[in-house]
Amino acid sequence: PPRSECCQPAPPVVCFDPQGNVIHAWGGIGTIDNWMQNEHGIFVDGQDNVWVGSNGREDHVVLKCTVDGKLLLTLGELGKTNGSNDTRLLGQPADITVDDDANEVYIADGYGNRRVVVFDATTGAYKRHWGAYGEVPVDGPLPPYDPSQPTIRSFRNPVHSVRISNDGLVYATDRINDRIQVFQKDGTYVTETFVRRETLGAGSTWDVELSKDPEQKWLFVPDGTNFKVWILDRESLKTVGSFGSGGHFAGQFTTAVSIATDRAGNVYVGESWEGKRVQRFTYVGQGQAR
Repeated sequence: PPRSECCQPAPPVVCFDPQGNVIHAWGGIGTIDNWMQNEHGIFVDGQDNVWVGSNGREDHVVLKCTVDGKLLLTLGELGKTNGSNDTRLLGQPADITVDDDANEVYIADGYGNRRVVVFDATTGAYKRHWGAYGEVPVDGPLPPYDPSQPTIRSFRNPVHSVRISNDGLVYATDRINDRIQVFQKDGTYVTETFVRRETLGAGSTWDVELSKDPEQKWLFVPDGTNFKVWILDRESLKTVGSFGSGGHFAGQFTTAVSIATDRAGNVYVGESWEGKRVQRFTYVGQGQAR
C-alpha cells in the first residue's frame, strides 16, 4: 500500500519512451489472472508480446501478455511445481527469451529448478529441456561452491537468464557457479566460460545480453556481487573489459541484476535490492561508454 500521502507504488510493468516518460503501466495481483507474488525477468518478443517471469516461493508461472497488459498465455501453474524434469510445471522461472523464427520460448527455470526449458510460444506445448552440459537435470543437495574444485556437472539455483544469438547459440547463466554455458538450440552443449571464478556468495553471472551489431561481437554480463558489467568477446568468450563500480551515483551499481541493449547500441542496466533503478549507458564508440 502507499507509504505516505505523496506517493503510491507503480504497477509491476512500466513502459517508458526513450526520454524516460511513462507511456503506460499495468500488472499486479487482482488485475491479471495468474499474476505472481514476485516478478522476475521480462522479455519483449518480435510481435511486441511481453513475457514476465516469477521467482516467489509459490510463483511457478511465466505470463505472456500484450504490450498493454492483456493476458495471452500462462505457462506453469501458481503454487505447483514438480522438479526439473516435469514437462508442464515450472519451478520459480527466472528469465525468458523468444526465438521468433521458430516461435519457441526459452525459459531459465531457474530459482527452483535447474534447467533451460522450451515451449511453443503460441500454444504453450512442451518442446524440450536440458540441464548443465546438455544433460538431464538432477535435483537435490549440491556441495557448496568452491572455485578451487573441479566444476560440477549441474546448474545451481538460480539458472538466472537465457538469451539466443543471431547465429543460433543459446547462452544460459549459472550464477552461483560464476559461469555461462553455451548450447545449440536443441540443447547440445557447446562450451562454457567463467567470469571472476573466485566470486562467492551470490555469484558473478547475473544476466547476459548480446550487442546489436550484425556479428553480435560482444556479450554484456552484469555482476551484482562485484558491482560491474563485464564485457566479453563472444567468439573467444574472454573478458575484455568492464564498466561500473559500487555506489549509488550515476554510473555506479548497487546490485546490477539485469541488462538489455537497443538497436542504437545503448545499454540498459537494472538494479535490484537497494538499487531500485534502471540506468542507460549511451553508446559513443568502441572502447567507450558513458
